[in-house]
This record gives sequence, structure tokens and C-alpha cells, in this order.
Amino acid sequence: MRLNTASEVISMSREMETAGSSFYRELATAYPEAGEQFLAFAKENEKFIAQIKRAYYSVISDALEGGFAFDLDPEPYRLKLEMVPGISLKEGLKKALELEAKMVAFYEDGAEQSMSLMADVPRAFKKVAQKREQRQAVLKGMAPE
Repeated sequence: MRLNTASEVISMSREMETAGSSFYRELATAYPEAGEQFLAFAKENEKFIAQIKRAYYSVISDALEGGFAFDLDPEPYRLKLEMVPGISLKEGLKKALELEAKMVAFYEDGAEQSMSLMADVPRAFKKVAQKREQRQAVLKGMAPE
């Protein structure tokens, strides 16, 4: 099922951010030496949810929701975040980088598709994508030698 309405895309965003937050909390528990950074990412995910919802509610109307602002296939963005007991920090970071790459793609694609109908939601999507790109650099710097 493709995502067509702003409500559907915002709901998927919330689901992805919530799953990512849980994943980072698991990483924080599994790797206490990097736990502070992972917990910071988990909390930031929760802020992203609020930021996007705030942008959405500031511009949404029945007319906009009835008009199809998106045509996103959710499958390429599906997250596979299962933590395997005993996974190495290196493998955990690899999964985190995969998560971030999918989230960046989701937000960039969503912003591009909705740009002509809205301003606030695509702007919020772009900001979150930029923060996630910065996060990728942090994660790469955390990799053990």
C-alpha cells in the first residue's frame, strides 16, 4: 500500500522514529561505553516526532489531506532493527548507519514530493534529514579501530 496523504506519511515517520528510539536505547544498554551518545540519539528521535507533528498540524486542512501530496512506497524505508544478543559494537554501529540512511532517504523523498503543496512539512523533513546526516558522521567516528 502506497502512502498518499500527509497523515499517512506523518504516521510512518512517527513509527520509524519510535522504532529508532527503541533501537538506540537497546544499543545504549548493550554498549554502556557509548551509551550516553545512543541515549542522546533516542531522545533526539522523540524531538523529531514532535517537530514534524508541529509542522504538520500548523498547515493541515481537510482540503490538503484530501489532496494527495505524496506517492511513497513504504517498503524501501522499512527498518530492520532486531538486536542480536552478543552483537559487536561494530555491527551495532553498522545497523545504526543503515537506519540513518533509510531515515534520510525517507525524509528527503517526502520533502521533495510535498514541496509544491506545503512549505512547513517539507522544511521540517529537510531539517531532520540534515541532522541525521550529521548523526551518520558521529556514528562513523564511534567505530572501534
